[in-house]
Amino acid sequence: MTMFAVVLAAVAAFGYAFGARLQHGAVHDTISGRGLGVRNQLRLVRNTRWLLGLICLGSGTVLHALALGFAPLSVVQPLGVLALPITVLLNSGGNAGELGKLPRSTIVAVLMSGGGVAAFVFLAVRSATPTSVTSEAAVTAVQLVTVAVLVFGVVALLSRRSVRCVAYASGCAVAYGLVSLLLRAVSQQVTSGKLAEVQLWLLLAMVVAVLVGGWLLQHAYASGPPDLAVACLTVIDPLVAVGLGIGLLGEADAVGTPTAAAEVVCAAIACAGVFALARYHPDNRSGVAPTVTEDNDRRVTSIDSS
Repeated sequence: MTMFAVVLAAVAAFGYAFGARLQHGAVHDTISGRGLGVRNQLRLVRNTRWLLGLICLGSGTVLHALALGFAPLSVVQPLGVLALPITVLLNSGGNAGELGKLPRSTIVAVLMSGGGVAAFVFLAVRSATPTSVTSEAAVTAVQLVTVAVLVFGVVALLSRRSVRCVAYASGCAVAYGLVSLLLRAVSQQVTSGKLAEVQLWLLLAMVVAVLVGGWLLQHAYASGPPDLAVACLTVIDPLVAVGLGIGLLGEADAVGTPTAAAEVVCAAIACAGVFALARYHPDNRSGVAPTVTEDNDRRVTSIDSS
């Protein structure tokens, strides 16, 4: 069943990538430099592209939830990193000719992130121990994540440009990492036939985390390119989820030292590939792409000058 869960999580990554691509485009087309206030967020709800992106994200979340019911958190969650190379290919591969124009650094980064995750999952499948999510562990996770999200939110409000995008996306990733742990708790009860024993507060906490994470993600899309937002998600989300699985659930208690060391190396390679993708992707060669507001200001300045 573990390999089945790996396949489900990999397909879910495609849903995340397509959803991120669609919603990022919708945010920039709809907002057009007016800021992401409440009124403009309501306009997004009526945008067809944004809704299609939401459907892709929702489908990926459902598949991810099913995967968490069949395999340890530390095995399923890292597969989310596959969404980044898929997003890069989507952004660079608008037509067949563009795929051949990807710089060597981007190709190497894709291989690093994908290969690192594949090796990590291979090792984790052979060594990780499935554990149950207790109520005490879930409460502790909620408390830790709440503090972390608030910190990232404050950093985003006090920052500009790329730092703001990173802070918003990081806060979203932390919230989504908590969702994965709570989903595993609920999935374990559902798949074991204990539907009546599912605690309502777990479902409520998941809903709140999804809404907060989604709100932060839209702000990240409005502050920078999709590659940067997805890069933060695919690095921090798995790290948070795996950290919770190891620290609170004890999923790595039976892992030997050599295996643990190899997993750390694989994770480091995958993370390096992710950061390289965000740094050296053609759209980010000169740094982070300008936000909608900055781009609008430049157009206005150009018109005035002429």
